[in-house]
Amino acid sequence: MHDPALKPIEDKVYAGVRLSPEDGLTLLRSRDIWTIGDMADHVRRKLHGSTTYYNINRHLNYTNLCALSCKFCSFYRKKDDPRGDVYEYSIEQIAEEARKADTGGATEMHIVGGLHPWLPFSYYTDMLRAIHEAAPRLHIKAFTAVEIVHLARISKRPRKIEAVLLELKEAGLGSLPGGGAEVFDDRVHDEAFKGKIRSDQWLEVHETAHRLGLMSNATILYGHIESLEDRVHHFVMLREAQDRAIAAGLPARFQTVIPLPFVPDDSELAHLPGPTGMDDLKMLAVSRLMLDNFAHVKAFWIMQTLPLSQLSLSFGVDDIDGTVVWYDITKVGGTDTHQEVGVPELRKAVVEAGFDPVERDTLYRRIKRDGAQWSVETDRVATGV
Repeated sequence: MHDPALKPIEDKVYAGVRLSPEDGLTLLRSRDIWTIGDMADHVRRKLHGSTTYYNINRHLNYTNLCALSCKFCSFYRKKDDPRGDVYEYSIEQIAEEARKADTGGATEMHIVGGLHPWLPFSYYTDMLRAIHEAAPRLHIKAFTAVEIVHLARISKRPRKIEAVLLELKEAGLGSLPGGGAEVFDDRVHDEAFKGKIRSDQWLEVHETAHRLGLMSNATILYGHIESLEDRVHHFVMLREAQDRAIAAGLPARFQTVIPLPFVPDDSELAHLPGPTGMDDLKMLAVSRLMLDNFAHVKAFWIMQTLPLSQLSLSFGVDDIDGTVVWYDITKVGGTDTHQEVGVPELRKAVVEAGFDPVERDTLYRRIKRDGAQWSVETDRVATGV
């Protein structure tokens, strides 16, 4: 150990004692990445041993038209955008994507998009029903909390998040992704993504989803204009929300935290450098250490790259995400929306890092596979906590 400030934290970690916000700040300020990584690896192995999860999934961004103009985002487009690449998928096109995913053996469709100013609420329920009809076995993980609030508004039920979620669930929604959280801080909100929902609404959507039996994920977007204190505050708010779900005895809760590095691209914050690989490893490790009531920590290789995600498996990460196939929101090192890693590459990355690859479905149930044919090996959800 090179940083003596980490010794009291290390004692807590090995004793299974919850870390304080001050501990989180000390970790983020420390340059002793190896000790931080060792602590996170200890917790990860205590929960999951050498098991590392991946899944066969297919992402779909159904439109890039968006009513918001977040400064960190290079994905959104406006009507008659001079860049000329505005799009929106028809229900028929979405159903065809579902059929392709199903034929390819996917277990999950991951669907998010911009806040389209004119699409009616029926578009979203029709989308879910069309996917379910085209590929009944696919789990549909769709719509960030930001989108859910938008759907409540366009359905003229802005105060009835529960009713909107129930209708989406009845149409086929299986769980919520974790996007749209960004950083839970009003200053950062007003400067970088003004107009987007604040932390209280984001948490309300997810806690309502949990009460309705829908699992969800959580994210944090770091490496832009937020402070280290903001990151810790975000972790604490997520941890407290998970505490409430556990105390209420809810079987549905947050499954996974996915720390997302800010990718400058051609956004309004393109003058910022974005986080380094060392920042990425530290955030993944600190996520594992601070969120002691979250079962899983995922490295999203689309944004962190596969080589760094491979390394992160020794820094608290137990999930390397999936095949993805198509992704338009960020394009690290390129412009192509076809961003795919095959199962052999994912498994190789895990094995080379010294871990055991295990295919999962969206709910972290193990999958038994024969080519494109698959079945759930066990109904037991790998909560780990």
